[in-house]
Amino acid sequence: MTLTTTEVGVPSLAERARLFAETSDEWLHRVRLDPQGRWYERLEGDDDYEVWIISWLPGQSTGFHDHGGSAGAFAVVLGELEEATLRSEATLGGGRVRNFGTHHIHDVRNVSTAPAVSVHVYSPPLSTMNRYDLSSEGELVVLKTESAEEW
Repeated sequence: MTLTTTEVGVPSLAERARLFAETSDEWLHRVRLDPQGRWYERLEGDDDYEVWIISWLPGQSTGFHDHGGSAGAFAVVLGELEEATLRSEATLGGGRVRNFGTHHIHDVRNVSTAPAVSVHVYSPPLSTMNRYDLSSEGELVVLKTESAEEW
């Protein structure tokens, strides 16, 4: 589903995520479940934004990470996901959308007993991501910087 400016103006990232979630019948057949780790696929994108779908089996998580300076939003399509930051945790069920700025660091995980599917929108398109661990003092420590070629 390509969103052009003539169709909807220039939608916000949260609006794009919501629209993709509402039209999941166009892409849900592409989703796979992988017991080895989260499954993901880039649905579309251009120089300004990109859209990814991710499936999550129970217990699968991202670990703490950022988006390399990209802003983003994600919508839970099926199931339930939990998002944790250093300051808070929130459970997001189907239909919920979460947007975030360029400096956001979070861990997203499926803590339920059922699979989940989400759609993620980033602008500009992801080029790097930093992965973090928590020190014994509760501080974030960079473990690795990944580039888009690694996904």
